[in-house]
Amino acid sequence: MTSRRARSETSAGGVVVRCTSDGPRYLLIWDGHRNWGFPKGHLENGEAPEAAARREIAEETGVDDLTEHHPLGAIDWHFRHRGQLIHKTCHYFLYTSVRGDPRPQRSEGIRACEWCEYEDALRKLRFENARQILTQASALLADTCADQAGAS
Repeated sequence: MTSRRARSETSAGGVVVRCTSDGPRYLLIWDGHRNWGFPKGHLENGEAPEAAARREIAEETGVDDLTEHHPLGAIDWHFRHRGQLIHKTCHYFLYTSVRGDPRPQRSEGIRACEWCEYEDALRKLRFENARQILTQASALLADTCADQAGAS
């Protein structure tokens, strides 16, 4: 039996948080595969993951007022596309945004963008590795959002 090698793909994306007086809100997208997740996409030729994450968030959601806080690491998974096994790695970064109304990039299959409370976002995210990224982001920004709420 012949062994089929997986093709490697690399993407980058971000967890975008808006600190509000009612607590942090996390920006999720409803994609063309009927999954809630974070904005992400392929790196362009020679593009650094941080630059790709910022670009993809702006393209997919229209939110471009982003302050980067922390890298969140990478998640990876395997899937099949048109019979080809793909091994995808996605690098995530944590951002805050204080302004801008999200709008879905319909030409890329993004059907909706929504600011969600943590528990709602946790329920909506289908994949465990995405829920882990959300939990990590929430822990890292707890003090930042508390400071912003105290300043208002």
